[in-house]
Amino acid sequence: MRAAGVFVFLVVASLEAAVSGDAQIRAQAGSSEIVITTTSRLAGAIHSLRWNGREFIDSADHGRQLQSAANFDMGSKFIPETFNPTEAGSRFDGAGSKSTSVLHALTVKGNVLSTDNQMAFWLRPGEKSFGRSAKNTTALSRYYLKKTVTIGAHGLPHAIGYDVTFTIPKGEHHRYAQFEVVTGYMPPEFSKFHAYDLKAQKLLTLSDGPGEQSHPVIFSTPDAKHAMGVWSPAQPSKGFEQAGYGRFRFKAAKVVKWNCVFREKNAAGVPVGDYSYRCYVLVGTLKDVTSTMITLRRSQDKNCN
Repeated sequence: MRAAGVFVFLVVASLEAAVSGDAQIRAQAGSSEIVITTTSRLAGAIHSLRWNGREFIDSADHGRQLQSAANFDMGSKFIPETFNPTEAGSRFDGAGSKSTSVLHALTVKGNVLSTDNQMAFWLRPGEKSFGRSAKNTTALSRYYLKKTVTIGAHGLPHAIGYDVTFTIPKGEHHRYAQFEVVTGYMPPEFSKFHAYDLKAQKLLTLSDGPGEQSHPVIFSTPDAKHAMGVWSPAQPSKGFEQAGYGRFRFKAAKVVKWNCVFREKNAAGVPVGDYSYRCYVLVGTLKDVTSTMITLRRSQDKNCN
């Protein structure tokens, strides 16, 4: 259908048919459009982001996307990936054409994409990671993820608003929750890792790590003509002030990864319910990314005063 001069595409879940995850949004950013593509193969997770003739996402298996995931301790020692609901699907899904995750709704309206996803566990029951067995007893979790992605957030062409809500279902008990609100797996050509000191408005060289630190991260090509960064006004999580923004270089797999991570910790138990976070993914030249990040920060500071 058509409304107010823009095309509206709506898909709603039904018992009779699966929801299609094949969708695209686009909007002008400088001399080129930012084009974001989702697929049914990935249950509505972002398979591709293109700008100025270059692909920014290395979408290989069901983990290397622009997507969200969470890790929980199940009330025991925290071991990464052993209880790990993941938007795009499971490790078992590999490079296949289907996802264990289930897409329940997808809406596209102009430059805005929204999805409602029931996440698969990264490990299937009996599989291991870091030498430890999966804590989940099913392949499909009861954890839901809702996201809204907006190209040109706040009228800034190079800013992509990324709003995510994770739902911890009733009956679950965790003392520690780790929310990877958004992560981007990128081609190895984005070889320059930067941190950005927003207070000093200074670009810093960032080591390969791996791991997190407190400054927003930006990956760029050596010529600085293509870059992607991430920033959240809500960082850092309480008690984790030296973390929040991660970077990783996987040389053997020929891929690089950044993420924006929030954490909840409660010895009496992390309450069930919704956990909502907002990040901004910045795309353009390195200069576009830093200048947009500064503008977003100033706008945030102004709104807080």
